Amino acid sequence: MEILQGHRHGPVELRLIRSRDARALQHELLENRAWLQRWEATAPNGSASFDMRLSIRRLLQQYRDGGGYPFVMLHDGEIAGQLNVWGVGRGSLNSATIGYWVSERFAGRGITPTAVALATDACFTEYGLHRMEICIRPENAASLRVVQKLGFRYEGFRRRFIHIDGDWRDHYAFALTREDVPEGVLARWLDGRAPQEAASIPPADRLPI
Repeated sequence: MEILQGHRHGPVELRLIRSRDARALQHELLENRAWLQRWEATAPNGSASFDMRLSIRRLLQQYRDGGGYPFVMLHDGEIAGQLNVWGVGRGSLNSATIGYWVSERFAGRGITPTAVALATDACFTEYGLHRMEICIRPENAASLRVVQKLGFRYEGFRRRFIHIDGDWRDHYAFALTREDVPEGVLARWLDGRAPQEAASIPPADRLPI
């Protein structure tokens, strides 16, 4: 198991989730129900759980097993949300998926794109991964702006892909490989060189929102 180090840029920091984060994270999730519920993963054969201690234990077990990298996102030292690198595939694949949420009171501060860039760079340079994917519902304009800002490449439409907010939902898939960003995702974005057109969705795949 790798020792997961923290990653920081300006006021934004990613660090390994801890058991003692449970109370703060659960508070943010409950306070942000109207903001987050539409985008939350659900179980097709059961109800969503708000047992954050259990959730953290599972995330940390996945981390120990090499299946994921679970972070909290901090802004000036205060918990603003979560970012999880999950579904890690090794061997000939060396890829993973990024998922995240941020509290409404922290929205609009550039926290999410900074955190996604930090996580992607760490996955490429420290964790030995080759491809990072983000899957986003067509209705989630804020997340679509994140992949556009960072220059993630649009890779296709996935019908009824993930169970979200009580049903199977369509998603757009975006990805980067290590060769796409030899200078790093964060550096490319900060230098204004991220190709925002890379995330453009072709007319044939666009859904009415």
